[in-house]
This record gives sequence, structure tokens and C-alpha cells, in this order.
Amino acid sequence: MKLKLFTFLISALFMIPVGVFAHGTEEEHQREMLTATLLNYSFIVSSILLGLGIILFFLIRNQLKTVNVKKQEGRLKRDKLQRWLKLSRWVSVLALLALAVSGVFALTNGTGEEEDIDFMHIHGLGFTNDGTEIYVPAHDGLKVYKNGKWKIPEGEKHDYMGFSMVDNGFYSSGHPAPGSSMKNPLGVVKSTDMGKTLQTLDLYGEVDFHGIGVGYYSHAIYVLTPEPNSRMDDAGLYYSLDETKTWTKSDMKGLEGQPSAITVHPEKENIVVISTNRGVYLSKDYGNSFNNILEGTPVTSVSFTKEGKLLAGGMTDKPSLMEINLESGEKKNIPIPTLSEDDAIGYIAVNPNNEKQIVFTTFEKDIYLTDNFGEKWIQIAKQGKGMNSQTTTNE
Repeated sequence: MKLKLFTFLISALFMIPVGVFAHGTEEEHQREMLTATLLNYSFIVSSILLGLGIILFFLIRNQLKTVNVKKQEGRLKRDKLQRWLKLSRWVSVLALLALAVSGVFALTNGTGEEEDIDFMHIHGLGFTNDGTEIYVPAHDGLKVYKNGKWKIPEGEKHDYMGFSMVDNGFYSSGHPAPGSSMKNPLGVVKSTDMGKTLQTLDLYGEVDFHGIGVGYYSHAIYVLTPEPNSRMDDAGLYYSLDETKTWTKSDMKGLEGQPSAITVHPEKENIVVISTNRGVYLSKDYGNSFNNILEGTPVTSVSFTKEGKLLAGGMTDKPSLMEINLESGEKKNIPIPTLSEDDAIGYIAVNPNNEKQIVFTTFEKDIYLTDNFGEKWIQIAKQGKGMNSQTTTNE
């Protein structure tokens, strides 16, 4: 009976229907998080059970040597101990099997080789300050594209959300990697060594911000919070100019529609842009008032260049990419590869050392890169799989 119960528990550990726990607008994301968490816990539980099983086996075997089988009482005790010995063997075998299965899943979660780069989700995009590397935060940690190849950098594989690259690293929020000692959620964190280590700034263990924008050089931090927390009395837009020591709530007058992305001017901490399903909203007074500078166009992504020009990924009859000069109001279309009718631009980044080099991701987890302002694009990821550079012809 005990053996059957144990077998059932081990089997159930790998057969839990994760989907029943997920709900809401981020069902897929939560399902993948739960899957990773369950695999991590199964690895830990299996390791503990294997250790207990081995210890139990040797303790029982040693105790059997001391049993006097000449007496009826001793023989009954021997039979009982032998049943426990058999159970300890099965515990060890099943725990070892479970450990092997969870270990295989963990090892296949990306080995650093190009063909193994997968993106469960994409939560941001950015160039390093020298312009040589592109960082892509995914559900299972950072991925880096450099010289035509993908790699996995050092550091824990945190589930970064609201990822914002700056001149000396990045700011982010999200959830810690399976097995990490960090609290969940991360609150607002910062890294100056590209994810090798994280500095916790605020709301650690309390909030997971999906909407974060940080000035590339100013490091002015803007966050969209969906509900109150210990530092913010109401839902809405807040900003900090002192590394989260203080927060100020913005009035957000004139902003309409459902926010989809947020970006902050690289140098001018007072300028913030939020895109919605009704256009692109620009504020020059710390988010207190907004004006729609691309009215009538649903916009899925926005990003500033080093010089302060704005790139916007929009959706009219098809996905599009546009550069907007905030000083003159001039708008310039940038040719992009043909995307499927259900796809759209998710994130955009511009090389700080080369305005003509642009990279963008899509909802379907494709990633495209151009070195010449859209004249020619190469595809560096397809449906969540990192790939060799392949030329894509604009249509």
C-alpha cells in the first residue's frame, strides 16, 4: 500500500495539468512559469527522496543484521524490516528516475549553443552601449546576439519583465529563476554587469512591473502599475529620478486607450512616450499631460534613438514601422519585411552607435535586424528559435 502511494505521488508530480492553474490575459506565460517551477520543485523533491531512500536502505540493512531470527518475535521483525527494505529500494529507484527526467528538462533549457536558443516569450530588447551585442530577455533568461551568433550570457535565468537597456546595463522587473534565492517578484532591479548580478532597488518581493521605461542616459525610471502597492497609493504612471528612493505620480491627462508600450527620452528625463491602441502619446512634463502625435493608428511598440527620434511600430492595414522627429514633427516610414496578418512589432531597439541599425521582435517571436535603415533585413529568430542570419527581402 505504501509503495503504491509513493508511486502515485511520483507519477502525479509529472502529470499535474498545469493549464488548470493558469488564467487571465497571460495564460500562456503563467502556464510556462508554472511548468518551470514544477520541474524545479520536482528536481529538489526527487533529490531529497533519493537521499532519504539511500539512508533508509542502509539503516534497515544494518538493523537486519542484529535481528535474532531464532525467535518468533525476531522473525516477524525481520519480515517487517524486509518489507521496509524493499520500499526503500523502490523509493530510491523512482526518485532517481524522477531526478533524471527533471534533469533532462533542465539541461534542455538552453545550453548556450546557437541551435538551442529558444524564446518562450520575449519581454524586451536592447543594444549594449558599444553597439556590438543585442540583448533579448526571454521567459528563461537573457539571450545575446553578437556577430551573427546567439549565446546565453552568465547569470541566473530570471524571467525578466519590463526590461529596459541603458548605457551601463539594464533595469527590469519580473520573477526569479527556478532555484534562485531571490524573492518573487523582483520589484525593480538593476544590473551593471549584464545580468551576472542584480541590485534590488524597490518593491522587492512585492510587485512585478510589466511596463517600465528608463532613460538610456538619464536613468529616469517610469513605471505603469496596475494597482496600489506599499510605495504607490493608486494605479497609474509613476516616475523616479533618484533610483527609486522617491516616486512621483503623473496625472496622465489626455492619455487614452490601452497602453501597449512605454519609452523614455534618452537624456531628457521629462519626456516620456506611451503607445496605445489609439496612437502615440507624448508627454514633455513628466507624464502629467499627453498629446497624441500619431492619432488613429494602433501602436504596439515605441523606442527612442540616441538622438531622441522616436520609432513606432504600428498597425493599420498591415504592420508598419515609422520614425518620428519630435522637434519637426516629420514622419518617415521604414520598410520592413512582410509579416503575417496576425503579427505585429513587439519591441524595437536602435544601435546607439549607428542609427541605421535597427532590430525588432514580433508577437510571433520573429526577430529582424537591418544595418541600413530597412533597405535590407536579416531574420535572426523565427517563431521563437534563434537562427543563422538569413536574408529577408522587403516586399
